[in-house]
Amino acid sequence: MRAEPTEKTPYIVVLGGALRPNSSTEKALRLAAAAAEKLGAKTKVFAGPALDLPFYAPEKPERSAEAEALVAELRKADGIIIGSPGYHGSFSGYVKNVLDYVEDMSKDAEPYFKGRAVGIIATGAGWQGAVGTLQALRNVVHALRGWPTPFGLAINTIEGGFDAEGQALTARLQAQIEMLAGEVVEFAMQRQACRLEDAAGS
Repeated sequence: MRAEPTEKTPYIVVLGGALRPNSSTEKALRLAAAAAEKLGAKTKVFAGPALDLPFYAPEKPERSAEAEALVAELRKADGIIIGSPGYHGSFSGYVKNVLDYVEDMSKDAEPYFKGRAVGIIATGAGWQGAVGTLQALRNVVHALRGWPTPFGLAINTIEGGFDAEGQALTARLQAQIEMLAGEVVEFAMQRQACRLEDAAGS
């Protein structure tokens, strides 16, 4: 359950990428987290090995410590950023498994991603894979009652992505990452303001 609304720093959970550390998707996600923090948000990134959770089994109540920690942070989130590489026409199985754990939030006062903006980043070695992955993730966010931000980012890594230090190779890509992060933070702040107004009027 989420706590009673109070004026606070927006909290953005950033998750996705691949098991391999420092993948292109993880680099994009970390840049998005940094951009959100520059706008005044607090962030937490789940990427790389943090995605290696047991297969989600709703009929089994036992959860690993890592899975419990992920769901706990998602419950606290005011906004979310999700990223995945394109795998065979859709997003990765590891990202799908992580999102399956959101079912543990189904009976919360604000179930799933309700009331939260969700920024989406998809990478692929070509536009077809990146754009298809972006659309697949949007569909899942809708199913989880989240609000996909108007701007979603598809990155064709063949045309350029990130250097070894994780920096965007072009100013255009950096600006797109900042735009996506900005929309998530802005919506999170608006959401907080609305919840504070509702609480004050009740």
